[in-house]
Amino acid sequence: ENRKPQKIEYFSELGKGSEVPLTIALLIDTSGSVKDKLDYEKTTAAQFFKEVLRPYKDLALIIQFDAEVNLVQDFTQDPDDLIRGLNSLRAGNSTALYDAIYLAAEEKLRHETGRKVMVVISDGEDTSSKLRKEAAIEAAHRSDVLIYGIGVRSEAFGSNFGVLKKFAEETGGTFFSPHAKLAEIQAAFRAIGEELQGQYSLAYEPTNKNKDGSFRAIDLRCKVGGVRIRARKGYYAPRPAPADSK
Repeated sequence: ENRKPQKIEYFSELGKGSEVPLTIALLIDTSGSVKDKLDYEKTTAAQFFKEVLRPYKDLALIIQFDAEVNLVQDFTQDPDDLIRGLNSLRAGNSTALYDAIYLAAEEKLRHETGRKVMVVISDGEDTSSKLRKEAAIEAAHRSDVLIYGIGVRSEAFGSNFGVLKKFAEETGGTFFSPHAKLAEIQAAFRAIGEELQGQYSLAYEPTNKNKDGSFRAIDLRCKVGGVRIRARKGYYAPRPAPADSK
């Protein structure tokens, strides 16, 4: 942490047999620029929920974003509720990507326990957010959210996948860039499901005890050769307690 070695206190494997709950927020871009790919996204997302969510243990929600950010389906364990939510989606106008990520992290995922994952499907071209991308990334870090990005291309509109890729890299997730073909989007969702079943969790007590709210960079390395590590780039330390106003 910040170039100082830390002693690992806890280590475990995560996957289908884990008791740690999984909470998924699916954010779907419904702006006009991805209108022609929306049916593909609905189909593949429905299959993803059926395969990944464990009964009576995991939760998921659906948020759509175009010019505005809307909660389509709140937290549920029922795949049928999620599929109904997907089927209700209709294409809109511009794209508020940063606002959607910020609101999902800050208002929906922050107070959940266990593993928290955000899957974002978009062309990445933010055109109408009120917030900056830095605020969205910070909210994801503070809420301990892992972001997976699926960049959907549309020939008639521009795309900016650099932002989606950065969100994924910063939080320890992965970015996928299919050319908006059904089989490619299916493969991206399948890869996310496989990664969620092959994760590990580790924890340590930082040697830096200061509650200063600062960002602490994490560099994680493995002694075993041939291993590629994907992990969050850091975290925000707790903020100092507010002064007594009495």
